[in-house]
Amino acid sequence: MDVTVLVGPELTADLALLESLTTATAADLGGTGRLVAVDSTAALESALAATAAPVVVLPGPTASARALMSGAASHVVWYDLTVSTAVAGARHLSGRGVWGLVWAIRHAVYQHRSPAVRVAYGAHADQWGELRLPTADTARPVPVAVLLHGGFWRSYWGADLMDALAVDLAARGYAAWNVEYRRPDRHGWDATTTDVAAALAVLPVVTDTGALDLDRIVVLGHSAGGQLALRAAADLADPASAPRVALAVSLAGVLDLAEADGRQLGDGAVSAALGGTPTTVPQRYAAGDPMARLPIGVPTLLVQGAGDSPDLVDINRRYAVAARAAGDELTHLELPGDHFDVIGPGSAIWQATMEQVGRYLGR
Repeated sequence: MDVTVLVGPELTADLALLESLTTATAADLGGTGRLVAVDSTAALESALAATAAPVVVLPGPTASARALMSGAASHVVWYDLTVSTAVAGARHLSGRGVWGLVWAIRHAVYQHRSPAVRVAYGAHADQWGELRLPTADTARPVPVAVLLHGGFWRSYWGADLMDALAVDLAARGYAAWNVEYRRPDRHGWDATTTDVAAALAVLPVVTDTGALDLDRIVVLGHSAGGQLALRAAADLADPASAPRVALAVSLAGVLDLAEADGRQLGDGAVSAALGGTPTTVPQRYAAGDPMARLPIGVPTLLVQGAGDSPDLVDINRRYAVAARAAGDELTHLELPGDHFDVIGPGSAIWQATMEQVGRYLGR
């Protein structure tokens, strides 16, 4: 498998560094990588037309080159080193600096190897999910794994963080629904929570009737997404709610928002996301803080790498104690690993996670 990175005119970056990242990342994914830099929009358009997937394009600042994003083929991943506005209909990542090229390459490769169907659940460019179904010979209906990415609720992190898990889950026989949502730094906290609820509500119609087992929905959230997963599960805990969550999984989740804000986790990410502190917007913390929502009334699996931030280790340990005391059914896995091992399909901690998920869902 060859991975091509096309660099547009006037991009501000060291090409040798970009090339080394391209080569190393492609090798990690079992392929070879090449970087091609062009000096004009016409040359970029020509190179793009002649390049097979997987391909990543760094368009640069030129308006004519950036215009190519609109209407581009769906297999092309566009990446901006600096923060920029999402382009509707394009596979567009931005704002993660040079390191973000690694994630863009991964996104292109996973989409090439295991294509997902992107389905809008709203009108905004960030209101969509990507659905991957198991192979055709898998018995229907299949359980559903809803994925909620982290990134401290900031817009430059997106659903591509969960691509590897989505591919792995589909291979295990799950329908993987990898959700993008409007982040609060651009759209406000209420937009974020509304989007997560909407992405769950659309599950009955997201694919063919009878394909999904809506009695076996597991919601898995990573980091900030862990908070969103447990909040969504709590919101749907009422027996009259539909669809209900059978299992909520927090992967290194931020599960005590008030304490996390006091400790300034993520350089003040919590109050920035919620629009204030527990004192200034108490109603948002009351509704959104998993610790404040106990008992959430849904079986819960906490997964935490022991080598992660000590604050996250502490928060997850305390949440486990408090949830059990409140009457929730909960399993707490704390195993060797860091913040990203919990979303790495090849890690031991992920294998242990899926053993527990299978136990809960009867698989």
